Amino acid sequence: MDSNLDKKQAFDLTGLDMARQFDEIVEIILSHRSRASRAVNNELLMTAWQVGCYVSTKLKSEEWGSKVVAQLSEYIRANRPDLKGYSRRSIYNMVMFYDEYSSAEFADTVMRFLNSEFVQPKTAQFVQPTVGQLPKILELTTLTNHIEILCRCKTSEERMFYILYANKERLVKRELQRCISNQTFSTLLGGKKSMSKGMLETYPSAPVMFKDTLFIDFLNLPKKHSEKKLKDGLLEHMKQFILELGKDFIFMDQEYRLEVGSSTFKADLLFFHRGIQALVAVELKKSKFDPRDLGQLEFYLEALDRDVKRSNENPSVGIILCPEADRVVVEYAMSRSMSPTMIAQYKRILIPQKRMQAQLNEFCNQFLTND
Repeated sequence: MDSNLDKKQAFDLTGLDMARQFDEIVEIILSHRSRASRAVNNELLMTAWQVGCYVSTKLKSEEWGSKVVAQLSEYIRANRPDLKGYSRRSIYNMVMFYDEYSSAEFADTVMRFLNSEFVQPKTAQFVQPTVGQLPKILELTTLTNHIEILCRCKTSEERMFYILYANKERLVKRELQRCISNQTFSTLLGGKKSMSKGMLETYPSAPVMFKDTLFIDFLNLPKKHSEKKLKDGLLEHMKQFILELGKDFIFMDQEYRLEVGSSTFKADLLFFHRGIQALVAVELKKSKFDPRDLGQLEFYLEALDRDVKRSNENPSVGIILCPEADRVVVEYAMSRSMSPTMIAQYKRILIPQKRMQAQLNEFCNQFLTND
């Protein structure tokens, strides 16, 4: 009888530990799957790099003309139909991939913002087309993403940024296309006078984590719209909105109830940010930023920190999302605010933004720290 009881207790104890053990197995599977995916991606990159090098060398020496590239594509299609992805356009993309990323300008940019381990040593020359070392930074995203970046970005700084950003946010091609169209490079790295003193002190990395301009063209909002229409549209297109915010945002609730004394207040949208491990309250405004809006948001943050935030989480962050904000008014409002708050503007159409190399340097430093 005692023996049977011991067996039952042993089974129960195993049952309590079962979920943890199963999770460990899942982690093993995911780890190896991730390594396998990286290995496949690296081989595809190396193939494109070496094919691009070979063809580039022939074209630059004028040993080949453009017709030969077309003939090469036709030869592969006729003699090796099992080899896909070698159309004339694809081969020229591989040449572009090699030429642009093997340039001294790109190497110097990566060296300036990152370090030497991300670049191919200048002594490594392609004496033979099949021999060479792929710059480590290129392994951070897929060949498909690289071609998109090369075709749509003009400067080495911009290209390097989107390689790092695609890796950080785990972007697939369609998501990357939207980020480039919405000029994430300039909106994320622009001036950050829209952030409070408290935000910058509590979260020094905030300038390279939070955008101060969001493009919500996917909502097709009319010029005049209500806050309800804005909120309903964002809720309906939450996946696209989170991509615009950044993938570290996890949506928690709308109209989140905050009970303070005998009164009830509601935060428009509540998120959790995995990067800073903090709650993020987003207040939506249909009109130009008013400093009075900041007081309301700070009140909500106090309620979140006292009654909702867990002990292992960091101070809550507040974002006022509005269509317009007077730069000077924002600067005055933010200069004395010790709460982690910021003002972000939403735009219905794309506009050009100033690019800031200093902020790009901060972004790269954060990437190196996280890596």
